Amino acid sequence: MSSSTDPGRPDPDRTDVPIRDDRPVSDRGETVCVIGAGASGLTAVKNLREAGFGVDCYERETGVGGAWNWRHDRSPVYASTHLISSRPFTQFPDFPMPDDWPDYPHHSQLLSYFERYADHFDLRQHVWFGTEVVRVEPVEGDRWDVTTRSTGGYGPERTSRYAAVVLANGHNWSPKLPRYEGLEEFRGEVMHASSYKDPAQLRGKRVLVVGAGNTGCDIAVEAAQQASHCWHSTRRGYWYAPKYVLGRPADQVNDTLLALRVPLRVRQWLYHWTLRLTVGDLTRFGMPEPDHRVYETHPIANSQLVYYVGHGEVTPVPDVARFDDRAVELTDGRRIDPELVVFATGYLPRFEFLKGQVLGDEDGSGRPRLWLNAFTAGHPTLAVVGLVQPDSGIFPISHWQSVLFARLLTLRATRPDRAAAFDRKVRAGLGERYSAKVKDSTRHWFEVGHADYLRALQRALHELEEGTR
Repeated sequence: MSSSTDPGRPDPDRTDVPIRDDRPVSDRGETVCVIGAGASGLTAVKNLREAGFGVDCYERETGVGGAWNWRHDRSPVYASTHLISSRPFTQFPDFPMPDDWPDYPHHSQLLSYFERYADHFDLRQHVWFGTEVVRVEPVEGDRWDVTTRSTGGYGPERTSRYAAVVLANGHNWSPKLPRYEGLEEFRGEVMHASSYKDPAQLRGKRVLVVGAGNTGCDIAVEAAQQASHCWHSTRRGYWYAPKYVLGRPADQVNDTLLALRVPLRVRQWLYHWTLRLTVGDLTRFGMPEPDHRVYETHPIANSQLVYYVGHGEVTPVPDVARFDDRAVELTDGRRIDPELVVFATGYLPRFEFLKGQVLGDEDGSGRPRLWLNAFTAGHPTLAVVGLVQPDSGIFPISHWQSVLFARLLTLRATRPDRAAAFDRKVRAGLGERYSAKVKDSTRHWFEVGHADYLRALQRALHELEEGTR
């Protein structure tokens, strides 16, 4: 989605760009624009419609589902992708998943879930499929000019003016690629995990997997079964949690402790004790000792990695130091000779149609500065939905974020004084965190503890409800 270099276009360095008088603009009145028809976009459309708003949703692909639709170019899912949060904590609160589904559904089931969600609430009629957003520009009166075109750049651009905008374009589609000395000279195959789709890509090869997130661990497990050898490179030690504890999904056990308001230090002790009993001391396998407490990094839920490490099918190694044409040198001085390197190094958020300053990204790092990970100062009719990395399922959070925004928009018409008070609260709360102390890395930019975050959303909704009485 590149912007035009036409000198008559708006200045790309400005955040409040005046529109050229000769550009036709279709005024959509009080209609709200939603960008993206994945999980967050669909629930935004549904909740805005229920609040009485007209909605135009733009989706660059030809179907719903976003990241969970494996047919989409930007989808990060691979053949064996399953949920890592259990079904009850992942489903939308007003649209449960079938009771006969497994605790951790497959990605194909998730896609069918979103398709049924869209059909049940009759959402497809509000979605412009095969349409990408080129620019989103704030204009006078807290309104927004949204310029779109057919995906791929075909056809003319069209600009429409909206009362509000919801950004729901996801944050797991723009690969974060590391830089290493000599990588350009390496003659082996190199790929990011976003390009990994099937274990056949690993079959019979010597594979190095770089990264210890949930995706990196999944790929290392599949390489253990398919590759001739697998090295798994991590920068630090991590806590690898089993998916089941005491016969129940681990996140359900954790949520019970949260519901009982068990203090963090006690939960950390219980978690550590449980891992010692179920997983044991991983340093005896050559894996590094964690340099942090449990809950200070995003949870890694994988019951198989330790199994394959223990069976010698995965060799743990430290971080990569450099590449040369035929080998990889590690930080401990060892050299290995993989044929394929898979960088499971995560993703960075991208809002390529919007100037970063609008979301508070003043230093150009790409990290928005938001309240509740959803609202930015100075733009009360703009919201980001789904820009969170919770320790449980994300769909309930996206649901309540969009409910909050819909009620805020309603309040702007009925009680503008209360809406203004909400905007002041946004300015005061920018950058608040809703999790325990976590490592300072791009991976944890949007980390939230789901219980703390949902309580914060509940308080915000309560304050808005008070304003309507």
